[in-house]
Amino acid sequence: MATTDWNHAEPIAPDQLPTPITRYLTAHQARDLDTAVALYTPDASVTDEGRTHHGPEQIRAWLSRSASEYTYTTQLTAAAKLDDHHYEARHHLEGDFPGGTADLHFRFTMRDGLIARLVIEP
Repeated sequence: MATTDWNHAEPIAPDQLPTPITRYLTAHQARDLDTAVALYTPDASVTDEGRTHHGPEQIRAWLSRSASEYTYTTQLTAAAKLDDHHYEARHHLEGDFPGGTADLHFRFTMRDGLIARLVIEP
């Protein structure tokens, strides 16, 4: 699989992210699993903490685990667009997880109006 060069992404206003991404981020923060999972393609994957989760069942299990493991707040701090299929949403998290704060890149690949891939990394 080819890597995506995020160094060429252009900053955009967070409200310029595609609607499925903003709906997903809202659902993720609200821990609304049904809405969040519905915004993925049937063959979608999510990579978080070095582990990849494939398809709706694994993504739902990952979301459920991540929603209950720690208590945290998240703030969307920036957004970027690489092309019509690749977007990034940067978040600042504060909570009771190890370290207490984190800045994460949520890197989305879109296909047919849904999220085909999400990679979360520092």
